[in-house]
Amino acid sequence: MEETDREPIATAVQRVAGMLQRPDQLDKVEQYRRREARKKASVEARLKAAIQSQLDGVRTGLSQLHSALSDVKDIQRSLADVSKDWRQSINTIESLRDVKDAVVQHSQLAAAVENLKNIFSVPEIVRETEDLIERGELLQAHRKLMDLECSRDGLMYEQYRMDSRNTHDMALIHSYFGSMHRLSEELAKQLWMVLQRSLVTVRRDPTLLVSVVRIIEREEKIDRRMLDRKKQTGFIPPGRPKKWKEKMFAILDRTVTTRIEGTQADTRESDKMWLVRHLEIIRKYVLDDLIVAKNLMVQCFPPHYKIFENLLSMYHQALDTRMQELASEDLEANEIVSLLTWVLNTYTSAEMMGNVELAPEVDINNLEPLLSPNVVSELLDTYMSTLTSNIIAWLRKALETDKKDWMKETEPEADQDGYYQTTLPAIVFQMFEQNLQVAAQISEDLKTKVLVLCLQQMNSFLSRYRDEAQLYKDEHLRNRQHPHCYVQYMVAIINNCQTFRESIVSLKRKYLKHEMEEGLSMNQPNMDMILDTIAKEGCTSLLEEVFLDLEQHLNELMTKKWLFGSNAVDIICVTVEDYFNDFAKIKKPYKKRLTAEAQRRVVVEYVRAILQKRISFRNAEERKEGAERMLKEAEQFRFLFRKLASGFGEDTDGYCDTIVAIAEVIKLTDPSLLYLEVSTLVSKYPDIRDDHIGALLAMRGDATRDMKQTIIETLEQGPTQTNPNYVPIFKEIIVPSLNVTKLLK
Repeated sequence: MEETDREPIATAVQRVAGMLQRPDQLDKVEQYRRREARKKASVEARLKAAIQSQLDGVRTGLSQLHSALSDVKDIQRSLADVSKDWRQSINTIESLRDVKDAVVQHSQLAAAVENLKNIFSVPEIVRETEDLIERGELLQAHRKLMDLECSRDGLMYEQYRMDSRNTHDMALIHSYFGSMHRLSEELAKQLWMVLQRSLVTVRRDPTLLVSVVRIIEREEKIDRRMLDRKKQTGFIPPGRPKKWKEKMFAILDRTVTTRIEGTQADTRESDKMWLVRHLEIIRKYVLDDLIVAKNLMVQCFPPHYKIFENLLSMYHQALDTRMQELASEDLEANEIVSLLTWVLNTYTSAEMMGNVELAPEVDINNLEPLLSPNVVSELLDTYMSTLTSNIIAWLRKALETDKKDWMKETEPEADQDGYYQTTLPAIVFQMFEQNLQVAAQISEDLKTKVLVLCLQQMNSFLSRYRDEAQLYKDEHLRNRQHPHCYVQYMVAIINNCQTFRESIVSLKRKYLKHEMEEGLSMNQPNMDMILDTIAKEGCTSLLEEVFLDLEQHLNELMTKKWLFGSNAVDIICVTVEDYFNDFAKIKKPYKKRLTAEAQRRVVVEYVRAILQKRISFRNAEERKEGAERMLKEAEQFRFLFRKLASGFGEDTDGYCDTIVAIAEVIKLTDPSLLYLEVSTLVSKYPDIRDDHIGALLAMRGDATRDMKQTIIETLEQGPTQTNPNYVPIFKEIIVPSLNVTKLLK
């Protein structure tokens, strides 16, 4: 107790010390004492009340425990009395067994009496039910069927309660009501027929469909009631549960599947467009059916049937199965496109599942794809493989057709600008365009793949086109009278190159995204080069044709006949101009190239004639006359090619200046200035060789051996500077059986 007292005393001392810290607080000692006394009294009163409450509770609890003990003892005595009475009444219960059996029998007889009227009227009810089914009064027929089933089930249940092992009586009852099963089957057939035509029935006679649904709903309730009784008693009537609701959905599912499969009216043998027709019929039927289901059928079924959601799932599953079947067939390329376009685009478009009349119940974002990505990928691979083969075959056939046109006796057609052309570019790119339009309907990725394929095949095709053009030229050279319109068709071949180039650019711009165009262009680097090569070789072939006609007149140049008066150059100019009248049907880029090359070839052949040493001037008079004739003919050529090149806006005099420069060397009267004139010629034409200079000096006829040797040796030692834009003139000219040693002699 001392330890207990010390703690409150210490607390009190501390509180007093806190109150009396200043001298003026001593005056309030009495006030502090009274305040603390009041607090103490209040605490003591609360403590006493709490203790009193606890004591009252304990007292009450003890009283209840005493009462409970007394009750337990009373119950124990009562249970002992009950046990004693039960043992004494066992014999009495055994004596009442006959009463129990009589009660059960009475219950059964009461049920029989209750159903006696129905039992005796079973055959009549069966006939009435059959008549009602035949007349289509399904609700009334079902009502009578339910009455029969109720009578049978009641009798069988009472028999089951009396003696569940007595199968003979149960079989007897079942046999007596045996026609009920047949009636149930007949009624079910009628229901299934209505359900199979539900989409038509709901528009013509929705009441009939509602009756069918009500019958099914009744059977569902009876099924549930019988299953609940089975849990309690173990008895369930034969034929239960009927599960007509489950069968109803199975019938609807089979009907949907049959409807989808039955839309194929044609085969590939009877109609090439069989798949397009088949898919279009499916689209129309499915859309119409779902709109009817959404607007009308939902009003005929209870909400918990979720009839529209179930029908949507059935249609989707039926379509999935049908698309898988179609995908597994050996489809042609156009059929694969039709299938994929329908599956990937049409199905979810506003023309079908995305139709506004199906919203918001149908959300296309929640629809599973009809074909798996693997199947789609396999179909695309098959399509690309087939398309590759088809394009190769189409291009080969188009080229063969074009080659036949080359042999015609009539000129090729001209475009709106008057340029010769064949139908080949139009046929090729129309084919490409059609395939790209088809691919674009499926996906951007496939469109790009098809474009790459087209360009790759175009690359190979142009190589074959080049080879065929070369063979065309070779065949003509063997017999220049055949083909009759060789020049015109060669012009068309050259023009086709420009058309091909423009069509390729147009195709890329139309079907290729801008960011991919550069990469694809890098992958097709040599297409432009092949086209340039074909056009260049075509121009060369045309010039070969020209120069074959000019060969006789070119051989007259720089001969005695030429010196004393020849019209060879006049004929050359007329012939070239005549050919270029046909060449006017060549498109401008190639005509410009052809004109420049023709001028260069004419000048080269003219210079070649000078350096062939066909003539050697005997005196200054002949040199003057020959030089003046060269200058005159250079002007003729200049005038001709200015005329041919009009509209190109380029200088065409450069090549003719070569003839003028050579004429100046020939015309020179002072041999001492010959070195200077020749060195000027060499500086202008760096490809001129020693044998060319020797042949030129030999043509003059007045250069001594020492002079020739000095000029040639000096020019060999001098530096030569080549103009990067210089087009060689002398490089391809060979001076036959003439070398510097012979010239020096």
